[in-house]
Amino acid sequence: MGEYSESVADERLVELVREGDEDAFTALVLRYKRKVLITASRFVLDRYELDDVAQEIFIKVYKNIDSYRGDAPFGHWLMRIAVRTCYDLLRSRRREKGNIPIEDVDFALSGPSVVDSLSALQAKDLLDKALAKLKPEDRLILTLIELEGLTSREAAGLTGWSEANVKVRSFRARQALKKLLGVKDEGTDEGWS
Repeated sequence: MGEYSESVADERLVELVREGDEDAFTALVLRYKRKVLITASRFVLDRYELDDVAQEIFIKVYKNIDSYRGDAPFGHWLMRIAVRTCYDLLRSRRREKGNIPIEDVDFALSGPSVVDSLSALQAKDLLDKALAKLKPEDRLILTLIELEGLTSREAAGLTGWSEANVKVRSFRARQALKKLLGVKDEGTDEGWS
């Protein structure tokens, strides 16, 4: 047991964790903590809750390490747990808070001149608020595809949904977001591919 360098493969660290080596798990956490935090921050607006969510993700990884089969890279397996944990969090919040339906939300955006005048910070805040009003699956798919830059195939792999389902959900989620933001649909989906 001991400290492990970056040259030690993830799969070897997983083997060591299975043998009870806690330092090996610490090495995996250190290796993937930043990526988990970045992904979770797309779903968790409260910065204080971010560490709790990341900790929950790594607890699930530790408890389920024996289910890792090695047929995909460890990082992919871990990120799938991270995405599903964040998705479960979004769904539980929706049940707890009884979010307002999209149709009942009005941001009173009168046109592009209002959006053009917003600072980058205000635009991010507006987007975060609009994303928070979306259904959990809509927020999940927009986060993965639009904010994380994943392909439909990659998002399907992380969510467990079919690639066709991801494409349909992505289209519908973009339409819902446009409606929330008061963006007129000109019949095209340019910039939202």
